[in-house]
Amino acid sequence: MARRLAEVAKKVGVSEATVSRVLNDKPGVSDATRAAVLTALDVLGYERPTQLRGERARLVGLVLPELGNPIFPALAEVVGGALAQRGFTPVLCTLTPGGLSEADYVEMLLQQQASGVIFAGGLYAEADAAHDHYHRLLEVRLPVVLVNAAAGGLDFPQVSTDDAVAAEQAFGHLLSLGHERIGVVLGPEDHVPCRRKLAAVRAAAERAGVDLPDSRVRRAMFSLEGGQAVTGRLIRDGVTGVICASDPLALGVVRAVRRLGMSVPGDVSVVGYDDSAFMNCVDPPLTTVRQPIESIGRAAVTLLVNQVDGGSVTAEELLFEPELVVRASTAPRPAPGSAA
Repeated sequence: MARRLAEVAKKVGVSEATVSRVLNDKPGVSDATRAAVLTALDVLGYERPTQLRGERARLVGLVLPELGNPIFPALAEVVGGALAQRGFTPVLCTLTPGGLSEADYVEMLLQQQASGVIFAGGLYAEADAAHDHYHRLLEVRLPVVLVNAAAGGLDFPQVSTDDAVAAEQAFGHLLSLGHERIGVVLGPEDHVPCRRKLAAVRAAAERAGVDLPDSRVRRAMFSLEGGQAVTGRLIRDGVTGVICASDPLALGVVRAVRRLGMSVPGDVSVVGYDDSAFMNCVDPPLTTVRQPIESIGRAAVTLLVNQVDGGSVTAEELLFEPELVVRASTAPRPAPGSAA
């Protein structure tokens, strides 16, 4: 007990006597100090006294699938800053191979009396994945916001980049450069944002009178290696332009094209998605569709805090407009028979 008092007091910057008064629910402590002590208790992993467990901690979980893709650290920075401005402490929950699962993190956050959870890039976007832990959150009515499209039946507020507009921008850009044999590299088949992108590309191709056979649609894990693995088949099919569902996938396509003795954009043009950090520094600088991460992150926090404060928030999806960023990985279609 003495060690716990000392650790919490040091964390908050108050005396052990003040911490003791809070833990024993005694008067004489300001609301701000009381909240800071309870938050420190949660952060340090100590259980609250029974009489205080009804109070929600000022903790908000941010559950991310990885940190290897630069788009997720960028989102974490925006969300963490916006939560701190509202007086909440963000708890970063990152999935790692062999580590805690989303369901494990949900249990942990519920035990810690978290005020809410923001999910990004999670299992909610996979139609065939297990969603029991999301239904549990619906049952206990914990405030939740999902970043980007979710499978049906998960009635949480969502903030998303408009996948259809993003796909149309990428396709229209390649079409304007004369490309007609266009390939698409997506994530898994049950990934809802990828389904939206593919539907939009197919509709745009139909309007333009351009064929998009199934052989030019490839699926991979969201990684550089995934993009690299599926590129060879596209090249053998004569593709001159490739639309990718993430920047790492696009970088994998670029690597594969080069290993086949070809060049980007001389032989094949490549468009990514996200405009994550350093995409203007790769070789060649990547043409990509930018997600408005700043706006999305701040909107997610606003929706969550409104729920925490008891406001009415409908389970509707807010769509944000993406932006095509043209760099050096796209160029006019090479003339038939030409060599880069």
